[in-house]
Amino acid sequence: MRYSTTHKEQTRQKLVESSGAIAKQGGFSATGVAGLMKAIGLTGGAFYNHFPSKDDLFTEVVRHELSNSQIGLCTRHGALSREKLERCLDQYLNMAHLRNPEHGCAIPALGAEVARAAQPVREEAEHWLRALQEVWSQTLDDPQLAWALLCQCVGALVVARMLAHETSQEEVLQASRGFLAKALHPAP
Repeated sequence: MRYSTTHKEQTRQKLVESSGAIAKQGGFSATGVAGLMKAIGLTGGAFYNHFPSKDDLFTEVVRHELSNSQIGLCTRHGALSREKLERCLDQYLNMAHLRNPEHGCAIPALGAEVARAAQPVREEAEHWLRALQEVWSQTLDDPQLAWALLCQCVGALVVARMLAHETSQEEVLQASRGFLAKALHPAP
């Protein structure tokens, strides 16, 4: 039985979304093709009807996740004010985001894997990170500060997730929010 083009595209999208959640939770390279397909109720052999390789799927996961990331979505609609940026950063650096990597930003969850990935995966990540940095640069009128804030947010989440105790995790997030407040509102 042949499926419609629409069905194939829906299955492909479901595979990308499911793979993104699985990757952010436990790592992309740690899960085989059979496990990724099983998550959407299909056999491993059907994978190649949608992607030529697992690297091609990872490229698409990175595109999907970074274009829809929590930290990136706040930059999508219209001009980004400093106030809106600050609210976005506060939402990013909270315990709910820390506890739910599968629903959160892919940058801290997949950054190390992207760094070791094939060139197309890294190029896709660079495209979206540069787009985010450019929007923040316009808001802040400072390209270096935009990169520094982006790195601060991602790094704080990575470090906080590494810690075993919730009080330590909250301490890291709170320290990062304080640092960001000082960076965004320097004393005269």
